[in-house]
Amino acid sequence: MSATFITKSALYRGTDSSQLGQVSSGIAHKQRAAVLQVTAQGIVGDAQVDTRHHGGPDRAVHHFPREHYGEYRRRDMFRGFVDAPAMGENISTVGLTEETLHIGDILSFGSTVLQVTQPRSPCFKLDLRFAYPGFALVMQTLGKSGWFYRVLTPGEITETDTLQLKERLSDISVADAMQCYFAAEFHETGYRRLLACPGLAQSWRNSLEKRLASGKIEDWRPRLMGQGQ
Repeated sequence: MSATFITKSALYRGTDSSQLGQVSSGIAHKQRAAVLQVTAQGIVGDAQVDTRHHGGPDRAVHHFPREHYGEYRRRDMFRGFVDAPAMGENISTVGLTEETLHIGDILSFGSTVLQVTQPRSPCFKLDLRFAYPGFALVMQTLGKSGWFYRVLTPGEITETDTLQLKERLSDISVADAMQCYFAAEFHETGYRRLLACPGLAQSWRNSLEKRLASGKIEDWRPRLMGQGQ
């Protein structure tokens, strides 16, 4: 399967960080870049403060659709005008959403080859970032959180490059994955379908396998509300 996505793109990176309540984060410190140098571990000149929950080979590059900002504005979830890269994204596009791409999709972007690994799992730092209690939960419920790539071929991305879908390995879109993974009800069949997706991030595999072994869904409060962090 091959397809070219015609999108308007912007690229971002950053190394600075600041305090959000009791935690440090780099989410507010991305700057626009004409070119991104991409390695298997991430983007040169782009730092992750919390390396336990962010970054690494399965989350090397974060892509967030710019049109989602309009949805959150309509819900009055921002104070003032907020736009890319306020979510800490590396890639911002118009015309490509969670419904468009599937888990495991392999894409070329500039001289890089990327693979979709997982949706972003919203966390409490978004509540602090935008001074809106429950922001992360709303994002999780809406399924408008963006997604991550692993880097199969390191290289360079410029703002004028186009994303090309080279291979589709599953029938589960990023939106489908969020709906299954974040549903309140235990869904064994859905978990097994998601686990069968080539390219799925290892952290999601681990969580799904634990659910199947225990018969229950893990407590999301630490991630969504910062409890126990």
